[in-house]
Amino acid sequence: MSTPTAEDTLARWRERAAELDVHPGPYGVARPEQFAGRTGLQVFQAMLAGELPRAPIAQTLDFLLVQADAGHVEFQGTPLRAHYNPLGTVHGGWIATLLDSAVGCAVHTLLPAGKAYTTLELKVNYVKALSDKVPLVRAVGRIVHFGGRVATSEGRLVAADGTLYAHATTTCLIFDAK
Repeated sequence: MSTPTAEDTLARWRERAAELDVHPGPYGVARPEQFAGRTGLQVFQAMLAGELPRAPIAQTLDFLLVQADAGHVEFQGTPLRAHYNPLGTVHGGWIATLLDSAVGCAVHTLLPAGKAYTTLELKVNYVKALSDKVPLVRAVGRIVHFGGRVATSEGRLVAADGTLYAHATTTCLIFDAK
């Protein structure tokens, strides 16, 4: 079995985005009754199916939820000039937002119905400048620990060729939803 090329991976990523745009859910904030009785993973499955709205921040910053499994979430984004800082590269805030989404949502996928979370800490390490010459990046979040009150996860922002641009960790507080 051969290793996929960067071009193969990029094509697969673009296909996934096109699949999600066939039945795009609206952008917005779900009503509390839309979350009632759903586990965190069920919430993300409903978002991917277009049954629940996509987060408004994803529209604002041009990124998309593309995968959600128990303890694992992926967001895909297109680095654009609109995301640039004065130095001519993608602003660290755009990168941090994608990683924050991935690491936080990895925690969210493991929440039982009736639970919520909030970020207590986010640590981002930027290891390579990102520009609009990179067509797509993925923020991949994976759970490290999930306890009764605290959860941790880690994430990586990578290009289709495997280049690492940043990595992050988070600590989240778990509590009863209101």
